[in-house]
Amino acid sequence: MNHWIEGFIQYLHDEKQSSANTVYSYRRDLCKMQSWFSENGIDDLCAVSEQNLASYVVALEDDGFAKSTISRSIAAIKSFYGYLFREGRIRRDVTSMLHSPKVEKKLPGVLSVQEVDCLLGQPFGSKPKEIRDKAMLELLYATGIRVSELIHLQLSDVNMEMCYIVCKLSDRVRKIPFGSEAERALARYLADARPFLAKDPGCSVLFTNCSGSPMSRQGFWKLIKYYANRAGIVSDITPQTLRHSFAAHLVANGADLHAVQEMLGHSDISTTQIYANLNNNRIRQVYIQAHPRG
Repeated sequence: MNHWIEGFIQYLHDEKQSSANTVYSYRRDLCKMQSWFSENGIDDLCAVSEQNLASYVVALEDDGFAKSTISRSIAAIKSFYGYLFREGRIRRDVTSMLHSPKVEKKLPGVLSVQEVDCLLGQPFGSKPKEIRDKAMLELLYATGIRVSELIHLQLSDVNMEMCYIVCKLSDRVRKIPFGSEAERALARYLADARPFLAKDPGCSVLFTNCSGSPMSRQGFWKLIKYYANRAGIVSDITPQTLRHSFAAHLVANGADLHAVQEMLGHSDISTTQIYANLNNNRIRQVYIQAHPRG
């Protein structure tokens, strides 16, 4: 691997303190770019020209990559060459004329309040696993955090007295409150289930699997699919669906967009705006269906 890519990745990790997902994605995109240039006789990334980069983007388009994938690749390239310019490896930024394709933001799929109630009501038993599942689902919907953030929560990240959690996995630390339902589910889990699931008394992870190891993304994916089937939810549901539902329901009930943005950890308010658009779209549909002259 080109040592300048490694230097850039180290810069992202140490100085920018980028999230693990960002670091992984940027490394993958830059290695893909390096391989393409190498195949086309360009072995020095610092010698790449504007025309070379434009040709690479066209190659991505010809290979059928989605606009969102190409946009992310361009973001990685721009950041990388900006780093090379600041380090003095190139005399000018060769990405200044590189523009990302316009990506249409799709409205996310969300559950109705009734569907959420049914889903969260599925883990109702008294076994440690069921108590844990109930707490995880309640906390996910109560806070809107990402699944990666949920499974990396530590015991010290939960303040039961003030009812909030601290998320440290994304680019910035944020405190997110949770309500009474999540509080009850968490309190029951900590008292009646976690002592049986966490085999190691010194384990600091909040949620563990039945073997006492940290929960995995795949494990939680199976969990939510299982309870969705039990709830009779026919629409496609993923762990991200509860995050979208959290945001959409807050906005629908009048929550301030900037507050929702802060809780979700969005860096750009336009990303959060999509939930307002979703609500407006549903209002329009209700109007067309119900108004005599709709």
